[in-house]
Amino acid sequence: MIYTKQFALACALTAAILWSACSVLVSLMPQSMMQMTAHMFHADLSQMIWTLTWSGFCIGLASWSVFSGITGALLAVTYNRLSTSENQ
Repeated sequence: MIYTKQFALACALTAAILWSACSVLVSLMPQSMMQMTAHMFHADLSQMIWTLTWSGFCIGLASWSVFSGITGALLAVTYNRLSTSENQ
């Protein structure tokens, strides 16, 4: 059994940590991070530039954290229901 609230919170906190770390890396090494992103998407992003603002950071932090928390809750509920139905 997975505790839904705790798992959802863990997912939200993990997303917040990853978003913050990524933002720091973009801020410190914008060119390297752009190259890595281009490789990850198999795309040519050479004409693109990063736009990193405090409002963008905060909106992204909140959005990804909430989305990850909801996803974690859905995963926990689904897992718990599937686990219960298999035991019967």
